[in-house]
Amino acid sequence: MPGKLDGLSIIVPESRELDLFAGLLEAEGAAAIRCPLVQIADLDDASALDAWIDRLIAGEFDDLILLTGEGLRRIAERADQLRRKPEALEALKRIRTIIRGPKPARALRELGLSPGISAATPTSEGVVDALSGEDLQGRKIGVQLYPGKAAGWIVDALKAKGTLVFEVTPYRYASEAETSEVAGLIRKMAAGEVGMIAFTSSPQVERLVDVAHQQNLEKELAQGLLRARVAAIGPIVEQTLKKHGFSTAIVPQTPHLKPFVRAIAAAWPTPR
Repeated sequence: MPGKLDGLSIIVPESRELDLFAGLLEAEGAAAIRCPLVQIADLDDASALDAWIDRLIAGEFDDLILLTGEGLRRIAERADQLRRKPEALEALKRIRTIIRGPKPARALRELGLSPGISAATPTSEGVVDALSGEDLQGRKIGVQLYPGKAAGWIVDALKAKGTLVFEVTPYRYASEAETSEVAGLIRKMAAGEVGMIAFTSSPQVERLVDVAHQQNLEKELAQGLLRARVAAIGPIVEQTLKKHGFSTAIVPQTPHLKPFVRAIAAAWPTPR
């Protein structure tokens, strides 16, 4: 029986759920091309994370903002390595958690917890908007960031409201590996050999742009993203694409993998 995605070759950037996402696409007949755009790795020096966990357990935060599910998982894993995970979980139960989107919500559920506030719009701006009706002067807020300059916006926005911010970035991106492979995929897109690319996080977009710049492939990337259809799992990724001048053709109504695959299937093989 033919699949909904028969004939589609689709680049699937690396992520925590790479095999699950690729498997869902392949089950519909697509040829998934796994691309090592971003690899998540442990910190080289965990001392700042350890000190932040100490503050969390000591009850020094009034609230905790979680921007990514991976960040919370890494915090819990490090607390476990320090043999302080039960204390960290108790601390998380006591404070209000404010989340940016569904991934940190899922990570909280894995720990038997639920968020206090979920941003109406799953962006850093949405998190700040969710707190707009509150007096934040002097309030102590822990903020779990992700690697990269873009994450720092929320720290500045909170500090401007008089908040005392205690930030931590609990993992790093080991994204320098496999640059030649990424460059090769850019050339394949430019040559029209790929039907679609599906982004599941903003760092994937940033990494692709960086490689194109490093390898003098900006023109090929622009051409490739015109020839191949572009899919983004949600508004955060879509905004990042637009920031770099790339249009997004396919976005699911909810930012989850299964709706994402359904949206891709609905758009294929409709031409651009």
